[in-house]
Amino acid sequence: MPDVSVERLAWEDPVIGTIALPRGVMTLRYGFGSGLSTRPGDAPGRIWAIGDRGPNIKVRDLIDTYGVDHLAHLLDIPGAKIMPRPDVGPTLAELRVEDDAVVLVRMLPLTDASGHPLSGLANPGCEDLLAEPVFDLSGALIPADPHGLDTEGLVALSDGGFWVGDEFGPSLVRLDRDGRVKARLLPGASGVQVNSGAVLPAIAAKRQLNRGFEALTISADERWIYLAFQSPLAHPDEDAHKQARHVRLWRLDAATGTVTTQYIYPLDPPESFARDCALGAFKRSDIKVSELLWLGPDTLLVLERGSATTKIYRCVLDTDTEVVAEHLKVTTRPTLEELSAADDAPVPVLTKTLLFTSDDFPEVTADLEGMALLSPTELLLVSDNDFGVMGAETQFWRVRLDRLLID
Repeated sequence: MPDVSVERLAWEDPVIGTIALPRGVMTLRYGFGSGLSTRPGDAPGRIWAIGDRGPNIKVRDLIDTYGVDHLAHLLDIPGAKIMPRPDVGPTLAELRVEDDAVVLVRMLPLTDASGHPLSGLANPGCEDLLAEPVFDLSGALIPADPHGLDTEGLVALSDGGFWVGDEFGPSLVRLDRDGRVKARLLPGASGVQVNSGAVLPAIAAKRQLNRGFEALTISADERWIYLAFQSPLAHPDEDAHKQARHVRLWRLDAATGTVTTQYIYPLDPPESFARDCALGAFKRSDIKVSELLWLGPDTLLVLERGSATTKIYRCVLDTDTEVVAEHLKVTTRPTLEELSAADDAPVPVLTKTLLFTSDDFPEVTADLEGMALLSPTELLLVSDNDFGVMGAETQFWRVRLDRLLID
């Protein structure tokens, strides 16, 4: 592993507002820690960032931390979330790294083609797609929104537009330079009716709840999109998700949205996430892939994490590690996830080389999700503050390595 140094950069989250609750005040802050990207041709230090769906909190956390006991009846609803400000939706930000600080230049709320702000409300569920039930602070059910996005991965394009990865659909969303949706690519069986002009393989709808597309990057010529699911699919069921040891990684033709190649990325054993294990029980299903970064032909950086422990791997894609196209079909049995559960999974697996682990740097915060290349030897990492619902603030970290990341 290379020699590494880390430095926290100064940053202040913009405040959205406050909410008085029985046991204190919730201060909501914008968060831009879900994805980072640089744009070809931009000046050094210019960074694009994106936050996720908007402020949301688990029912148990809202009761235990803020004393909102009148919502106790929602504890028995699987996956229930509270959105204290459903009017705050996904937002892009232009940032600038200046010496030892990150500066906010401007924010761009995402909008539909007509310019109306997009919500971060969950899409309607169906037989093939799990969806979260969402409630407001009074306990009233908030209707699902087929256009809602839980934005995570981000790619800034040379024409000024963007690609965004969404966990709800899961979907790929093409934005123009003003953050307006131009197209949304959804799984063929998602049940979400949005005119996208293209569809993704139906198997994408088998993503585990809230574990869709979070990691996204693109080749230098912008011909190929690379994306990874956050976790193994729940295919054919949730038990397969919990037992699987690998995550699907796709290469897509950016012009057509067609998946051309599938790989499987091996997750580390749970016991190797030292800081997470020190906090209590830590399972294989707690491990996530949160970011990809294109370094050169067939070479990616992969950000793999628990909560407290974050690792960065260099990963080389080659023809020997391609998975047969049969495993893009929903009907194929056994599924990749079922095969993945075995110690010696009988499918080709990507190899990876460790470059960084936050277990070696206890000062580095938890919940690192975004990653961008500042220079051939420098990375910028950012944490997800969850809009401050539990008091967290965004942290930016510059990671310097003693060797070139780009060959």
